Amino acid sequence: MIRAFHALTVVLALVAAPAFAQELPRVITVTGEGRALAAPDMATLRLGVTTDGATARDAIAANSRAMADVLDRIESAGVADRDVQTQDFSVSPRWENRPNEAPRIAGFVARNQVFVRVRDLDALGPLLDAVTRDGANTFNGLSFGLQDPGPIEDAARRAAVTEAQRKATLYAEAARGTLGPLQSIDEGGASSPVPMARAEMAVAMDSVPVASGELAITARVRLGYQIAD
Repeated sequence: MIRAFHALTVVLALVAAPAFAQELPRVITVTGEGRALAAPDMATLRLGVTTDGATARDAIAANSRAMADVLDRIESAGVADRDVQTQDFSVSPRWENRPNEAPRIAGFVARNQVFVRVRDLDALGPLLDAVTRDGANTFNGLSFGLQDPGPIEDAARRAAVTEAQRKATLYAEAARGTLGPLQSIDEGGASSPVPMARAEMAVAMDSVPVASGELAITARVRLGYQIAD
């Protein structure tokens, strides 16, 4: 009786397996990328002062005077304290190498670099020109961004979903099927703003010309759909 029961169970499993496999839904997974453009409303730059001195104290003193003038200029331009931050300060010897002589210290170099966030782009060019006149002689980057990137990121996400839906419909039709219910959504994230135009920082006599251009934010999404016959 026990053997007969086991045999019947095996037969039922073999009969049910193909039927169960046929009931599995067909699924398609696609990825979509969307991009949204926006004009920047903020700039960040890294500028600094580099000075030489016979001694470390001389180099630091000269640097401090010039940097104080630069910071005063930044403040007078309306830049808030929270948008200015010292990022690097260093003092190092300046070595001199002569033929047939051991290297010797010829002086010292002091460097001070600050990060500045400018929220008024109309003031950016005049500010760069002014701080250059006040003693800023090191520029290590200028980039543009958005003070509130949320809305443009959402626009990029919507565009990514639209693109993924378009591709899913295309694939389903090519496979002679019909796009069924949405099964899953996986977000790929939104990228940081990427400058679409170069920024010119050539120092002119009257003002520094700056081209802010456009920013592009991209978003990626993966959608899974059921395919109906």
